Amino acid sequence: MTARVLVVEDERAIQIALSGLLTREGYEVETAGCGEDAVRRLAEAPFDCVLTDLSLGEGITGMEVLNRAKQIRSQTAVIMITAHGSEKIAVEAMKAGAEDYVPKPFDNDEIRVVVARALEHTRLERENRLLLDRIAREVGFEDLVGTGPTMRKVFETVQKVAETDLTVLVRGESGTGKELVAQALHHRSPRSKRPFVAVNCAAISRELVESELFGHEKGAFTGADARRAGRFEAADGGTIFLDEIGDMAPETQAKALRVLQERAFERVGGTKPLAVDVRVVAATHRDLEAEVKQGRFREDLYYRLRVVELEIPPLRERLEDLPLLVSRFLEQVAERLGRETKPISEAAMARLARYPWPGNVRELRNVVEQAAVMSSGDEIAEEDLRLDAGGGIPGKAPSPEHAATFTDAKKLAVEGFEREYLLRALRRNGGNISRTAEAIGMVRQSLQQKIRELDLRDEDWGEDAE
Repeated sequence: MTARVLVVEDERAIQIALSGLLTREGYEVETAGCGEDAVRRLAEAPFDCVLTDLSLGEGITGMEVLNRAKQIRSQTAVIMITAHGSEKIAVEAMKAGAEDYVPKPFDNDEIRVVVARALEHTRLERENRLLLDRIAREVGFEDLVGTGPTMRKVFETVQKVAETDLTVLVRGESGTGKELVAQALHHRSPRSKRPFVAVNCAAISRELVESELFGHEKGAFTGADARRAGRFEAADGGTIFLDEIGDMAPETQAKALRVLQERAFERVGGTKPLAVDVRVVAATHRDLEAEVKQGRFREDLYYRLRVVELEIPPLRERLEDLPLLVSRFLEQVAERLGRETKPISEAAMARLARYPWPGNVRELRNVVEQAAVMSSGDEIAEEDLRLDAGGGIPGKAPSPEHAATFTDAKKLAVEGFEREYLLRALRRNGGNISRTAEAIGMVRQSLQQKIRELDLRDEDWGEDAE
């Protein structure tokens, strides 16, 4: 589908030049000579991109066009055209939701690249939202939200291995969403109509863990008044999720290894082997390699578990996903309470971006939900946030990411989409720099500079670059 672009420019000559340039690029272009006309057109029909001058003479300004465009349709990409000396206002526009800005005087190549990049950015964001929404509807995966490269890699791996029976080891700190990954693997697999059974190995006492997992026969121990099926039997035909498997006792590890190797076990107090057909997904926040070296975790079980390994990054290392997560949680709490979704102030968002999130996404959800309920203003303010005054993990100094502002988080997201856009273009053109530059409307030297800035390498796109 052809992208629709609205050019808002009060200088007729520049308006005509931009319209002609973008029309030749294959876009469907409309023009507006003032802010009032732009707002009217935005209300009449959706646009994929708005290219607007910051200074539009009297009446509605470019900043107001930006705000109205985002209010009417948040997915619309807005690019600001700025005069010399207005860089500070351009930065404010970026904070308000603009995708990019172009300083005057500009050349045609610059306009082509900026518009193409903004449209690709919003397209990828839209596709990601659709994917996340579909996953949320199908498998309850809504908390594991992300647009950055680390989370997209997680989604891609889940997509690839879900239909297999491979054992998966999910690593990550507490609160990152490891069980959500296990649920997604189950619900997207052929086992989806069979049970999904979750077991927290750290929450079961050492004395009872084997009975919980494998069941017991009547009289197996004091209090065993009847035969009882364990979690593995309950999960037969489906998936068992062994959370915090690093806390499992060594003697129980041996029985778990046997299930993985032979698909069979005995109940506690029993002698008859029971066959079971389960897929095992395990998770831990521990360093299992170190546990193996210390003799606290079986090496053979470790290698059996990590057939496929998934690392869920902590929230402090993917701050580009913070705005999307906050938005999702605000929508959820508003729907649950039957209220309108309350916006969050820029200062509050910046405060969230500076916090290190030792409890990760789980902690963020709690903070956002509490703020949404307790806030008495029209928007959630910084003072509505209930954050740990210490601001971090005891004994651990904040990393540089902890000091990131909301603008920094947005910049990371933009760079992630920019990287993906260029990699796709390079792959389509076999890694040939000249052909790629021509295809995306960029001069060769600028493309080479951008490749260096993003630290892209030949092996990233699979071919030798010219």
